[in-house]
Amino acid sequence: MLHFDIFTLFPGMFAGVFDDSILRRAQDAGIIGVALHNIRDYAQGRHRVTDDTPYGGGGGMVMKPEPITRAVEMVLSHEPGWCLAASDTPTIVPDAEAAAPLPADVPIILLSPQGRTFTQAVAQELASHRRLALICGRYEGVDERVRTGLVTDEISIGDFVISGGELAAAIIVDAVTRLLPGALGCDVGAFEDSFATGLLEYPQYTRPAFYRGQGTPEILTSGDHARVARWRREQALRRTWERRPDLLRSAPLSDLDRAYLARLEEERRATAVEG
Repeated sequence: MLHFDIFTLFPGMFAGVFDDSILRRAQDAGIIGVALHNIRDYAQGRHRVTDDTPYGGGGGMVMKPEPITRAVEMVLSHEPGWCLAASDTPTIVPDAEAAAPLPADVPIILLSPQGRTFTQAVAQELASHRRLALICGRYEGVDERVRTGLVTDEISIGDFVISGGELAAAIIVDAVTRLLPGALGCDVGAFEDSFATGLLEYPQYTRPAFYRGQGTPEILTSGDHARVARWRREQALRRTWERRPDLLRSAPLSDLDRAYLARLEEERRATAVEG
């Protein structure tokens, strides 16, 4: 089982996300476990303050280091699946100067626009672990001492800004879960998806054979599995060449693939000359 510990100020944002479809079935089958931890429960004082104004001035608020650190250290000191009980909330002990020991084999990931970009390769890397801790940033970000003293990795889902790390965490859980044995109805499905092979996925067709004047490629109903496999590979290459040529620089390509791409380039040059 791969267990996800998600640390957030807004656990309600995950309502429904893990309760349906593949993620629900994966939990029911014991393939993954998900525990939501409210960072506010680990803040001290009457008002449970988790953010404050930035030193040096500026707009917005910054997430304080103590509640985040305390939450991660306490949760990871227990077995997967442990959560702070409501009755335990008032009795949290103050921070010690010495950091609590953390399991070395559990990545502690901050969801941040400054992190490395999340890709299928990163999803495969994370799927090899038994437990992952995901910290959802908010506001103007987290105190830098969370990065330097607690976090072991930072991940961004893209070059854009969203309100917090909750949606990013949900995306990571979904992408990683798909790679785990038994999570999908067809175990080879995840390895044929876009990006899984370094290419965009080939076109898909199903019944009816004709729809609003459009048919389906005859080769897909030929029963010749070798020809179908080659057609799909070529279509994946063509689609990637047309839409995401940057992926071809790192995709594993055979001599046959390279020859097909060379033909596509020749066709493009010929078309340009004719035009």
